[in-house]
Amino acid sequence: MAAEISDRVREIAEARGLPESEVFERALERGLEGLWDALVLAQYLDGELDREGAIERVGRTKVERAEREREVVEEDVDWGLNA
Repeated sequence: MAAEISDRVREIAEARGLPESEVFERALERGLEGLWDALVLAQYLDGELDREGAIERVGRTKVERAEREREVVEEDVDWGLNA
């Protein structure tokens, strides 16, 4: 797996004309951003963080999307239980 990651980083670096270290940095930033968003949204949906706090941390668009997704899941569960 490590060799596969290294090969991918090398290929991306060559294709983009970037140093491999910058490819790693960008990948880390993207990964951390996704993990951060998931943590904040989970805290919000679990009631551990208020809506405004979540919006401050990840933005209104992401919070509203999480709310819509939760609503859809709840509707599916209700439908499944009442079908």
